[in-house]
Amino acid sequence: MPAHLASNTKTLAGAVCIALLGLAGCTKPAEEKTAAETKPASPSTATSLPAANPERNVYFGNVHVHTGWSFDGLTNGSKTTPSDAYAWAQGKEITNSGIGGKIQIRTPLDFYMVSDHAEYMGAFNQMSNPDSPLSKTELAKGVNSPDPNVRLQTFAGVLRDMSAGKSDPLLSDPALAKTVWSQIVKAAEENYHPGKFTTFAGFEWTSNPNKRNLHRVIVFRDTKTLPEMALSSLDSDDPESLWKWMALQRKRGSTLLAIPHNGNASDGRMFELVKFDGKPIDAAYNATRAENEPLYEITQIKGTSETHPSLSPTDEFAGFEPWDYTLSADAERPTKRAGSFARKALLDGLSQAQSGNGNPFKFGFIGDSDTHNAASSVEEFNYTGKFANENEPKDRLMGLKGQPPKQITQIQQFSSGGLAGVWAEQNTREAIFDAMQRKETFGTSGPMIRLRFFASWDLGADALKQQDFVKRAYAGGVPMGGDLKPSATGKAPTFFVTALKDPKSGNLDRVQIVKGWLDGKGMQHERIYDIAWSGDRKLAVDGKLPAVGNTVDPAKATYTNTIGAPELMAAWTDPAFDAGERAFYYARVIEIPTPRWSTIDAVNLKMAVPKGLPVSIQERAWSSPIWYAP
Repeated sequence: MPAHLASNTKTLAGAVCIALLGLAGCTKPAEEKTAAETKPASPSTATSLPAANPERNVYFGNVHVHTGWSFDGLTNGSKTTPSDAYAWAQGKEITNSGIGGKIQIRTPLDFYMVSDHAEYMGAFNQMSNPDSPLSKTELAKGVNSPDPNVRLQTFAGVLRDMSAGKSDPLLSDPALAKTVWSQIVKAAEENYHPGKFTTFAGFEWTSNPNKRNLHRVIVFRDTKTLPEMALSSLDSDDPESLWKWMALQRKRGSTLLAIPHNGNASDGRMFELVKFDGKPIDAAYNATRAENEPLYEITQIKGTSETHPSLSPTDEFAGFEPWDYTLSADAERPTKRAGSFARKALLDGLSQAQSGNGNPFKFGFIGDSDTHNAASSVEEFNYTGKFANENEPKDRLMGLKGQPPKQITQIQQFSSGGLAGVWAEQNTREAIFDAMQRKETFGTSGPMIRLRFFASWDLGADALKQQDFVKRAYAGGVPMGGDLKPSATGKAPTFFVTALKDPKSGNLDRVQIVKGWLDGKGMQHERIYDIAWSGDRKLAVDGKLPAVGNTVDPAKATYTNTIGAPELMAAWTDPAFDAGERAFYYARVIEIPTPRWSTIDAVNLKMAVPKGLPVSIQERAWSSPIWYAP
């Protein structure tokens, strides 16, 4: 079968549309699925649920969401609550903390989770309460200042202290932390509408040693058994302490998982091959990490951490939205790339497995947000910033009065939020969590690109043309996140990819397969294969595909979908497959160029795009890998 296969969207009508893309009936636009205006059924009304789809539907959402109940959300101007966050995700308009305009998502989400910081949970809100001792502290003067830049620098100081291991016991009142946690859970319960909109109980564990990002989001499958309070990293910022706590929660009846943040701000520490104390990782460590962390946040507002040009010099798309900083208010740059990016970690995981220690980095992908103002800003054309004091375009591009230039540059280089795509039988906590656990997930840089990825020994390339392809793929293959078991046939596996554009975003440029493997000597390798693309382009002699073109008008911040394709699909067989070599494969879908949020802001402000910022970007999606071991 030829590598280049672009099909017309008209072929996705009816049954094929349902099978390939998981759209329940395809009778209405995907963005209307959430139906935020409809009064939902009670969470206990199981009989009102739509029937489970064994071929699974696609659902989009975020689980990395902060409100004004996080210390850094409040100090950066947010007065939003968890209830505000859930209202926004369901398509309702919310007020941006009284310092900006209204904010509203154009396409509501299917699931959402408020994950406010466990550290100082709710404490900073008490600084505006005259009856609280916290309002009398010196810190409260900065937190309550009318000057947004003073509040910003106050936050920076608190973050520096946390990174240095300094904490104020007055800010860590257990009684307050328990009360705030219970209110976060209550908001999730009140907004859970099974079959229509799903919420989870969760929080962020914010380990930040020496300004290196080791943060994790903790997600609970249900609210039947929850801890009295969230776990803070102020007592220990060693991830193994988090995993021990998670094991304890399981003994008490909870089902939960942890999702590491994008590692580009970790300066090599997110996937380092030593433990927190510097000792080499071993089989016990690897098994524990793999058990607790089945997913990884490949992209968010603080950039994308798939790979880096220095790690993947032959990957022309390696430099996408890097956000090249540690978590320092001083704009410190990281120096260690290995240990910070997903693809190198996947390769290191193969090496660990080859050595007999098991694979600690066998994770699937999601995209997420890290908003600190309840609204995730996943829509590039509808960007509202990470913090409340960046809600206005002039504040994002020109900075606050008195703000250091390096901090302004950091904010200009923020990305829009990413999205988690999940293939699940129903829009319920149980079904979505279980999909996360089995890694049948994908990440996008914001658009709702619908991506499916399967591998099979037995299905031929023509299987993709059949209306029952998905049913056959589940029966005779494995989906994204799975393990391709060795075959006795000796032939190479076939991989199947289908991708449909977001109706509100750009057409698709191409579909790629990213392969990583170990050769017979244990050396690590990677290669990118273009397997489907738009137009009549031809692969060059060196295997490179010509660029799709660029319709972005920088003066107007507009583009046209006169290039690219609305849908791409392909079946591909690895021409270099070796049954004796460990490998992973994942699909990457690239959009045509569209205007970056900063270009849109610059046009609205009638100013030039700030130096160093790209005028256009190519949004994308990444499937979770499929692994093969001899």
